[in-house]
Amino acid sequence: MSRVRRTAALAALWQFVRGARRPGAPDLGTRVKAIPRLVDAVVTDRWDGLTKGRLSLMALSVLYIVSPVDVIPEGVLLALGLADDALVASWLAGSVLEATERFVRWERGQPEVVKGQVVTDE
Repeated sequence: MSRVRRTAALAALWQFVRGARRPGAPDLGTRVKAIPRLVDAVVTDRWDGLTKGRLSLMALSVLYIVSPVDVIPEGVLLALGLADDALVASWLAGSVLEATERFVRWERGQPEVVKGQVVTDE
């Protein structure tokens, strides 16, 4: 991961934790609702703001955090075992905040398409 993206992700997390929002930035509910659409847009190549590789890393980090296999290091190494989870969780949170903000901004700029039947006058 590039240093610029990592810095942007952590900056987004820090701003969110502080409660500071830029004007026009989406709120938490909007970001959470955008995640399934974001995943679909990345997988179907409609949005190039996030690579499939980075999306995969985000999914793997969720699995790493919730994995019961990771309980052993916490039991044995205590603080070090928790620190690795905290590091992964903070990277994931920052990445999700940064990606969802960019996605919602991109989505708002797209023309609105209403699905339905096209009727022509003949």
